[in-house]
Amino acid sequence: MTKRVFITGGASGLGRAIALRYAREGARVCIGDINPEQGAVVEEEIRQAGGEGLFVTCDVRRIADLDQVRDQLETQWGGVDIVVNNAGVASSGSIEGTTLTDWEWILDINIMGVVRGCKAFTPLFKKQQQGTFINIASMAGLMLAPLMSSYNVSKAGVIALSETLSMELRDDGIRVSCVCPAFFPTNLTDSMRSEKAGMDDNVKKLMKRSGITADDVAEDIYRAESNGDFWVLPHVKERRLWMIKRHAPWAFDWLMHQESKRWMRKFGGAA
Repeated sequence: MTKRVFITGGASGLGRAIALRYAREGARVCIGDINPEQGAVVEEEIRQAGGEGLFVTCDVRRIADLDQVRDQLETQWGGVDIVVNNAGVASSGSIEGTTLTDWEWILDINIMGVVRGCKAFTPLFKKQQQGTFINIASMAGLMLAPLMSSYNVSKAGVIALSETLSMELRDDGIRVSCVCPAFFPTNLTDSMRSEKAGMDDNVKKLMKRSGITADDVAEDIYRAESNGDFWVLPHVKERRLWMIKRHAPWAFDWLMHQESKRWMRKFGGAA
């Protein structure tokens, strides 16, 4: 059966990689994004990769946009099989230095954007008696490094929502996968907000040093969705640290405290 996929933030980065991965399987892939120029480029890339591409303008801060996409895809494709709630932004800073405006900005996109995506498409999935949500969280929601409280909270919220909906919707034939990558090269820093000078450059360096690409993460997502897996944890080192946190929290606390002291020495001073 040809899969029908909708991806928020699908015009770049991980969203684009996921779109092209499904396109190679001949899927119908709709990408929603606020960048129409880049969206048109990826729409064509989907077609060239072997899928059926469709770009729609969609801002996850507006539930009306998501409702409209759902209705359009139900009319045009007869429904949707997979919704990837991928759109997200980044921020960093201390608790006293990060403005409430920046808190509201990141929570509105990173967590409420996922809430809106799930809220808009759950009635359709229930009507179909099947569907899968793939919610893009982050290892930041599990590891909780310092000077990233707003980002950590937003991604921890995605994890909590995903775990909740996995239980709530399972008997309706709806599956949920929660994706928690660590650093890998994307354009996330393009819109990053930070009170700490140089933080975005440091994040870019960590991304470049990663042995994982967006295509690797997309492949893990495709495999997990095919297998019906909940957790998608692409990075081996961080996956092991998460296991330590679960089974030996005192050891994890010591390890993270040592790393946190280094991080705070580098960025914990005045902005």
